[in-house]
Amino acid sequence: MQEKFMKEAIKEAKKAAEKLEVPVGCVIVKDGKIIARAHNQKETKTDTTKHAEIIAIQKASKKLEAWRLLECEMYVTLEPCSMCAGAIIQARIKKVYIGTMDEKTGACGSVLNLLQDYPFNHKVEVETGVEKEECEKVLKEFFRALRKKKQQKNKN
Repeated sequence: MQEKFMKEAIKEAKKAAEKLEVPVGCVIVKDGKIIARAHNQKETKTDTTKHAEIIAIQKASKKLEAWRLLECEMYVTLEPCSMCAGAIIQARIKKVYIGTMDEKTGACGSVLNLLQDYPFNHKVEVETGVEKEECEKVLKEFFRALRKKKQQKNKN
């Protein structure tokens, strides 16, 4: 089941890449069904808060008509940052499945672990490495193409 839902998050990440957004995708699942899906839209919406996780939380809350996303699980292709980790805690998400870790800004185990290392009123279960190779591949291909585009632009 985990792989199935992460593959849906990967589809979202690819949508972001097509829009020249950092390719991060996210789905939120409740009772074995996807209730929300999203991808990064920071560039498109010119809004720092338009991370895939935040958008997905907003959609799930609207669908459930509740800010508490109890018994919901999140599948995200890249380890959430501190802003998103805070939103995950506040939304009371039960578990987060992470594709690949973010050694620069990750807040769920890489740089720090907001979801488990602090005495907040809600602890979030975390599982990492779900479809890791595919999640890494999407990111690496995106940044490789971006660098190539910059190099070509600098030559002109």
